[in-house]
Amino acid sequence: MEGQSRRGFVAAAGATALSYSRILGANDRVRMGYIGVGNRGDQVHDAFLEWADQETVAVCDLRDDYMDLAVKKSRATPRKYDDYRKLLDDKGVDAVVIATPDHWHALMFIDACHAGKDVYCEKPLSLTVFEGRRMVQVAEETRRVVQVGLNRRSSAFLQEAAEFVRAGGIGQVTMARSYHLVNEWPLGIGPAAPRNPPSEEEWDKWLGPAPKVPYDKNRMYYRFRWFYNYSGGQVTNFGVHYMDALRWCLGKDAPLAVTGMGGKYAVEDDREVPDTAEILWDFGGTMVTFSQINCNAAGGNLRGSEMELRGTKGTMYIDMGRWDVVPEMNASLEISARTPLDRDYEKSWSRSRKPAMEERHGKGSIDPAPHARNFLDCIRSRKQTNCDTLTGHLSTAATLIGNVALRTRSYLEWDAKAERFPNNAAANQWLSYKYRAPYKLG
Repeated sequence: MEGQSRRGFVAAAGATALSYSRILGANDRVRMGYIGVGNRGDQVHDAFLEWADQETVAVCDLRDDYMDLAVKKSRATPRKYDDYRKLLDDKGVDAVVIATPDHWHALMFIDACHAGKDVYCEKPLSLTVFEGRRMVQVAEETRRVVQVGLNRRSSAFLQEAAEFVRAGGIGQVTMARSYHLVNEWPLGIGPAAPRNPPSEEEWDKWLGPAPKVPYDKNRMYYRFRWFYNYSGGQVTNFGVHYMDALRWCLGKDAPLAVTGMGGKYAVEDDREVPDTAEILWDFGGTMVTFSQINCNAAGGNLRGSEMELRGTKGTMYIDMGRWDVVPEMNASLEISARTPLDRDYEKSWSRSRKPAMEERHGKGSIDPAPHARNFLDCIRSRKQTNCDTLTGHLSTAATLIGNVALRTRSYLEWDAKAERFPNNAAANQWLSYKYRAPYKLG
């Protein structure tokens, strides 16, 4: 079955928005505020700008050039803030988008919920498992509408793929794999020569709850992803997209155990996160892997796709714009005697020429605009979004404990209810961290 095209999906969502405008009035718009408008924040802003029933009324960032670009793109003239708390105090803001570095997500999210704002928070939801669980609790307590920026949850073709797998379409799935391939050799992010920060105040604000360290341009803005105080590296950056999609297809909440290996094998730079890694989760009946490989030349599997699910009836390959199922050929165990009087039997596997299922395909897009549309619709309906706080937390937590296993070089059992490692007390220290004064988690 072909996945719904982006044009069809957007048209349907537009019809929904039109029906709301007829009910609420043509001039009714969701008033949006943006906290962090560089890089990913700019991309998410573009996704919301596609919809006429919202408007950008406020932006916040440490950089004026980022805010100026956001203002230039907006239909109105948004108010500019250099402190996110001032934006949250703005009574003219209905909902906020948080697209800051990961280590700021929890504080801003919780403050936004307590300020009565609905929240779109970029992935990964949190820097630690403890933060993520608290974010789930606060969203429930304050009854806020939340969308976590795992935007593939709003891609029609992936909804179709997940439903097909969960319905047993490819049989029992015993292995699911994902791949992140980027060749960073030889320079990576390079060395950071000592220099003065843009301003001590800006550097201090950027660090926020993270430990105070001397200024390093490699730690600031996009390069923060290579340092554990601010991010989980590519395991939580791209890996959380894959984990969420695979968990969705499998219908599983949390793993039973995790282990990992990796390191800086190819690149010599200032990073803390590995350039090469393999993480393995046991989801009870299904093994799930994330492979971070320092190469570009070929895909992680024969199809060159980001993800694959190996089932007893077929294998599903998932890429950014399509999914394909390749059928398994039926196999049976044949037992035959060498001679009529032989008691020693010869066992051999034989494959029939009949496929276990028919080929299946789906096409679509991972454009974030439908995810923005779903958030806007749920602000009005007060219904649960496609990727609510708990969904985002479960997918993020799985990748976060993958990093704990990688950093401690451990096999870790996972108690999903308590969100602790029962077989390794020392590893539990990695599930949270002490914020730098005066920052506190609400």
